[in-house]
Amino acid sequence: MYNNLDRCPGLYCGKSLQENGTWSNCGVCPRGTRVNASFACTPCRDELTSYSWLYLCFMSMLPFMMHCFFIDMDAKDRKFSRKQLILTASAFVEVALSALMAILFMEPMWELSLYACEVRKLTDWYTLFYNPNPNYETTYHCTQEAVYPLQTIVLVYYFLCLLNMFLIRPIVSSTFDVRSKAPIYSALYFMPLLTLIHGTCCGLIYYSFPYLSIAMSMVANAIHYSLKLDQTQKALLLSSVWDVKNAVIITVHWLLLAFGICSLNYHYALLCLVPFPSMFYIMTVHFTDPGEFREMESRI
Repeated sequence: MYNNLDRCPGLYCGKSLQENGTWSNCGVCPRGTRVNASFACTPCRDELTSYSWLYLCFMSMLPFMMHCFFIDMDAKDRKFSRKQLILTASAFVEVALSALMAILFMEPMWELSLYACEVRKLTDWYTLFYNPNPNYETTYHCTQEAVYPLQTIVLVYYFLCLLNMFLIRPIVSSTFDVRSKAPIYSALYFMPLLTLIHGTCCGLIYYSFPYLSIAMSMVANAIHYSLKLDQTQKALLLSSVWDVKNAVIITVHWLLLAFGICSLNYHYALLCLVPFPSMFYIMTVHFTDPGEFREMESRI
């Protein structure tokens, strides 16, 4: 069926089968299709790989983590408060509902599964830069979503996160009498920022999100411990175990680190290293505490 098609220029230009049974001229493939080796636009009917699902999980976690961060900043409490727990639960419901709706709105509609085109290389994410110009005469505009639906589903998800926040957060705030404007205002800044980052760096994030997860976990873990006033080993260890809020935050860091390790498809035995960054900080805090250096200077 496809063997007699003429070659199309570029990497992503193809021919579409029209209603009258003929093939179109070389051009952009319709959404949800991708050019094959015979230069025909064929529907995306592959199943998402486990790595692609993990990528979508990573992108869906970002808004929730940002919500939690700004809710915690606004609370300014050393322990979990009623207001913080309610707003965090509301944020979780918002992002979970948005993720579910985003999947249901994609092909196949109203099913908890996704049709996809295989991701083959980095250029698949940036087809805008690969519009061919044969002999420097006519430019073929073949910009398309070659990695369908990994680009649009994240954009739809971010839009739904904002929409659900505007719908759900006021109801929760009035029902439970928890007034907090700062986290909502913050979301009006970080959601467009996440959208911009996804639009420009989605391909780079796709290939690097496991390493980003690991780096984010380790940096957040170090920052969390460094903000403690008492930098002794005993105090850090006890607060990590007996302080509920600290234990929850550290557990989240560990889960993010475990997520990154699992995404790399390394041996699961490496998961035993998940507590290592926390243990390393506590064991070496004696050598990095500025107070220790000040004491040594005073002795000298």
